[in-house]
Amino acid sequence: MTEIRNNWTKEEISEIYNSPILDLMYRGATVHREFHDPQEVQVCTLLSIKTGGCPEDCSYCPQAARYHTGVKVEKLMEVQEVLNSALKAKESGSTRFCMGAAWREVRDNRDFDKVLDMVKGVSTMGMEVCCTLGMLTPEQAEKLKDAGLYAYNHNLDTSEEHYDKIISTRTYDDRLDTLNHVRKAKISVCSGGIIGMGESHGDRVGMLHTLATMEQHPESVPVNALVPVEGTPLEDQPRVSIWEMVRMIATARIVMPKAMVRLSAGRVRMNTEEQALCFLAGANSIFAGDTLLTTPNPEVNADKEMFQVLNLKPRKSFKNGEEAFKLEQIPSAM
Repeated sequence: MTEIRNNWTKEEISEIYNSPILDLMYRGATVHREFHDPQEVQVCTLLSIKTGGCPEDCSYCPQAARYHTGVKVEKLMEVQEVLNSALKAKESGSTRFCMGAAWREVRDNRDFDKVLDMVKGVSTMGMEVCCTLGMLTPEQAEKLKDAGLYAYNHNLDTSEEHYDKIISTRTYDDRLDTLNHVRKAKISVCSGGIIGMGESHGDRVGMLHTLATMEQHPESVPVNALVPVEGTPLEDQPRVSIWEMVRMIATARIVMPKAMVRLSAGRVRMNTEEQALCFLAGANSIFAGDTLLTTPNPEVNADKEMFQVLNLKPRKSFKNGEEAFKLEQIPSAM
């Protein structure tokens, strides 16, 4: 029986990450089968509810106001419009619905009140409802929890050492503080990162080390491959190879066995065979829909075809005895 550990050293994780690729995949697949059904993949939908105009300088992001990327700045969507999108996502097979806003941090205003209404609405649909809205205060995290929020995404992006080469408008500790507020509010934590931003293999190990040594592992770990966008500082970065993605996914699976490891951005550049390697290595979630916030994503029909070819089935919401958690989340007023 594989032990759940929170005391990994960087050296131990590095040894796993740098092991021969076929051995690494086999070990990842073995741990995956111990804790998860290998035929199950959760289908998630990510909707940009407030696009563009962000004051931060994340080097990878087309939504930063300071870069000229052609992303049109839009105000926060209306509640009913978002609920219609959530219903459509559910009908097409998604069991997790994530709402993203291009904000640096949440502010206590009418926009946040609207987001709380969106969360309340989606939480009654039987889907896991997730938000990614930037930095949060403890009080805001509690309000989201009370509204029925199931999960909050706040990626570390990269290692602490490489972080200031990617972002200067907030610190690594700011990220960790938000994750702590989310955890204390008893909201499920979703946190991972992006590879292909000029970081070293040691930086990738460092990011996984930060996640794997948290008091409680994130329930969800997205692994993103950079999708370079013209107009951003990282527009000329070379494509991440499939073997680099497999290394990250398998290592994440081994050091955080219970987490949902999400094959996230960059999937549009992968064929079915490459995605199959990621599932074999330990990934058990994808994002469906034509876009991931503002970057391209494979079409829903292509994903359905891939599920048929690989004999995969969509994972249900609130799996692994989390029904009680779900019921606790649903606001009594709804």
